[in-house]
Amino acid sequence: MPRFMIERNFAEQLDVTNDSAATVKRINDEEGVEWLFSFLSADKKKTYCLYEAPSVDAIRAAARRANLPADVIVEVSDLRPEMFS
Repeated sequence: MPRFMIERNFAEQLDVTNDSAATVKRINDEEGVEWLFSFLSADKKKTYCLYEAPSVDAIRAAARRANLPADVIVEVSDLRPEMFS
């Protein structure tokens, strides 16, 4: 499945609760989107999230339903050592 890096910009500092995380997980499952990993900026106003998803449209749909920004979405791939030889 394709992987995507999503940049999310928040107006306020991000405060994630167990309930809000469960809601996002449920929505992602319904849209066929799987969260893999996230980084939070030092000011807690921006995240960089790695997802597997069938398409950019699925990510946008999940973000819209969860009321989350998805400011930049970039398809990414793994770098392997043999690619540099």
